[in-house]
Amino acid sequence: MTTMTSEPTVREFPGFSEDVPLDLANLSPAAEAGILARLVDKSHDAFAQTAAGVGYCAHPIRLTGSSTTIDTATGEVLSSFSSTDAPLGVLYRACGNRRADVCPSCSRTYARDTFAMIKSGVAGGKTVPETVADNPLLFVTLTAPSFGHVHGSHGKNGQKSGARCRPRDRVKVCDHGRRIGCMAVHDHDDPIVGTPLCADCYDWTSAVVWQWWAPELWRRTTIALRRAVAAELQVSERHLKRVASVQFAKVAEYQARGLVHFHALIRIDGPDGPGSPSPLLGDQLAALVDQAARSVTYTAPAVDDNDQPRRLAWGNQIDVRVVRAGSRTDDPTGALTAEQVAGYLAKYATKDASSLREDDQRLRPHLDRLARTARDLADRGRRNDHVHSPYRLLGKWAHMLGFRGHFSSKSRRYSVTLGALRRARHRFQQLAAEARRTGNPLDVRDLEARLLAEDEDTTLVVGEWRFQGTGWPNAGDEALALAAAARAREYDQWRASKINKFQDQLADGEEWV
Repeated sequence: MTTMTSEPTVREFPGFSEDVPLDLANLSPAAEAGILARLVDKSHDAFAQTAAGVGYCAHPIRLTGSSTTIDTATGEVLSSFSSTDAPLGVLYRACGNRRADVCPSCSRTYARDTFAMIKSGVAGGKTVPETVADNPLLFVTLTAPSFGHVHGSHGKNGQKSGARCRPRDRVKVCDHGRRIGCMAVHDHDDPIVGTPLCADCYDWTSAVVWQWWAPELWRRTTIALRRAVAAELQVSERHLKRVASVQFAKVAEYQARGLVHFHALIRIDGPDGPGSPSPLLGDQLAALVDQAARSVTYTAPAVDDNDQPRRLAWGNQIDVRVVRAGSRTDDPTGALTAEQVAGYLAKYATKDASSLREDDQRLRPHLDRLARTARDLADRGRRNDHVHSPYRLLGKWAHMLGFRGHFSSKSRRYSVTLGALRRARHRFQQLAAEARRTGNPLDVRDLEARLLAEDEDTTLVVGEWRFQGTGWPNAGDEALALAAAARAREYDQWRASKINKFQDQLADGEEWV
């Protein structure tokens, strides 16, 4: 029997050493000047403390002002704080942006919170009873319909790629004289993937209109599903809550063609909420989800007098997989586990249309075409004076290729909320700061329950703050923050790989020392 010595520590991390500095290659002259200025005026330590405090955010918010914390029961002033007390004389707050291309650090925090939110609805924890893992769980993917043939990467012999794009008669052409097929084999990351075979045949307007109304299709799908479950259980929709509760967590992901599809975890509970026994099995619920998704349609209004209404629906590629049939039938050796799905959804919650774009915009011309179409439809909607067109605001969402919905959302009783997780993190920081101030160790008994408790705060914070701006004062600060955030990501990935290795060794019969 092999024996492991310890869990991985920071000192074992290959990037933790004075001999391994942050990666600051290819700095701009402005960034170099900013870093040098910090060293010259000896404010580097203050910057380092500030950057760590905002988690190495790329574009923190700068505030000036002061606040006072008061005990609401006694009226006693517990503490006061002024921005002049901050290391750099200004209060910095993390931007909190979920998009990885905007702020890598904050997006990782958002992804971790999303993972915790999704996983607690899968396996329990974070105020959700562990018996929730006994109930049926589905992984559902809803795609956009086709608006014209596009280049694609297709699997072969169990691989993600290897098959020809669109094998067709090589002499056949469309009405615009372009071939209707493609005999090439495209890799998954080939920039041509998602590009229409013929830009003139592709229905750009309908694609953007569908994207604009995709959130409405999802809303109608959840309604149709609850009606289907009620009919299956032979109760009215109004009385469904007496026998069952349908809960979900959903994220949107852009496909290479620029349109979103939705991934969702759908769970059915009993009438007493998460963890109460389900009245249906996973296969039964899967059939109802498939039925509901294929039946949903929405008639989108015309853009203007020169347009016509469109009947919108999901694409034919509706995928409904049973993750759990019920009664803890998880199979750790199977191809799909609840934890894998939770990680999958959390990863896509931090992406948007920018994640599709290459450095060379010419490699993804269809994305620019979709954005231009969105702006054109917005202009047409504004010119339609006698009707208040719902497409007037489409231009504001052109950078999202017309998608205006939430990238991650959940039903009310699926699991813990992101707000509760953020509040718990703030409470932990307060407890840790108090422990450091008093020198007393942090009391970890029932810590999670205390952090997530919904108790009303007994303190009142009265403050007056003024917005000074966003971002670091100079390019050097931003470069250092991004480099430190990258190193932190490397450490997280290294530590996760080490822990996974230790867990595999434990599963093989090895022991901790």
